[in-house]
Amino acid sequence: MPITRFSAIQRKILTELLSIPTAPFAEHQVIAHILRFCERFKQVTVKRDAVGNILVRVKSGKRTIRRPVCITAHLDHPGFVSEKMIGKNRVRAFWRGGVPKEYFVGSRVQFDVDGKWVKGTIKSIKTKVSGAVDRVHTVVAQVKGEVPPRSIGMWDFPDPVIRGQRIHARACDDLAGAGAMLSAIEELCRSKQSCDAYFLFTRAEEVGFIGAIAACRLKTIPKKCFVVAMETSSELANAKMGDGPILRVGDRASAFTHATTAYCHRIARDLELSDKRFSYQRKLMDGGTCESSAFCRLGYEATGLCVALGNYHNVNAAKKKLGPEYIDLGDFASVVKWFVELARAPYPYDGRDPILDATLTKLERSYRSLLRASVKGPR
Repeated sequence: MPITRFSAIQRKILTELLSIPTAPFAEHQVIAHILRFCERFKQVTVKRDAVGNILVRVKSGKRTIRRPVCITAHLDHPGFVSEKMIGKNRVRAFWRGGVPKEYFVGSRVQFDVDGKWVKGTIKSIKTKVSGAVDRVHTVVAQVKGEVPPRSIGMWDFPDPVIRGQRIHARACDDLAGAGAMLSAIEELCRSKQSCDAYFLFTRAEEVGFIGAIAACRLKTIPKKCFVVAMETSSELANAKMGDGPILRVGDRASAFTHATTAYCHRIARDLELSDKRFSYQRKLMDGGTCESSAFCRLGYEATGLCVALGNYHNVNAAKKKLGPEYIDLGDFASVVKWFVELARAPYPYDGRDPILDATLTKLERSYRSLLRASVKGPR
């Protein structure tokens, strides 16, 4: 199938974002980058809530959208935060995120110190039971220099590199989702078309949707909005990389709001008809749980979008070793188009599924008389 064009602007936005160190509760460098990015556009207003989530509104034109979309993505990735040096060239660091403990000892890490990487190797781990799982809690790494407290650590992989139709990076999850949102903001601001949409960048998703939960409690997202949470989700046998971004009908924990999913589906079908380079999928992505479940549970109408991800959480299960994450550039470009069209809202969202409503009404009217007449026997 034709590939959606991955533009030079999208390439710049994505590679810059994927190069920035991040970890749960240590997203400050990514946040600073997003704030600088948004300063360039007069159509954009930015607010930060009490826990540091960023809410961006893009509004242009005179048209008022009664129920605008709020698209979300999280800014963290499983990573380390240094605690202190405990000896010559040895640092103890907290680990935050979901990677099996067998991948740690002997693996190479790097800590960001004043914009430069201090390299090291993990020598030992301590675990802590969380639920029924014995997870890594802290590590001790042998490093090649001083690592101050609160330094961000990540697996030792290079800056983003594009190979063919894929981009490989230390952390696509979910900086690629945030990059798609920034790309959509850029396009909306440069376009002359009317739009009204919110973009929420959340913190600390990798330890349990902490930023998203706080955003709901704090009412950071306007209640008039419906929510579309963007993720990079592990590629599944029936949800392949390169076949287009994926409309998630649910995750491991829940099914999402039907009307919201149907609305996103309607937008995608229209895009597919008008743009032969756009493609999409509609799947149950039950490999894990995402922020959409939290938004649904805490009072919002919500659904999810994602692009298929390789080496989820840097785990190359086939080779039983760590590796860079990667996504398809065509999938990325298509999800940007999807975001832009959601922001332009070609028809209103009202919490209903008009296509299904019309189908059911037509069927009922067509067969009502025959159903009643056949009560006493076949017709």
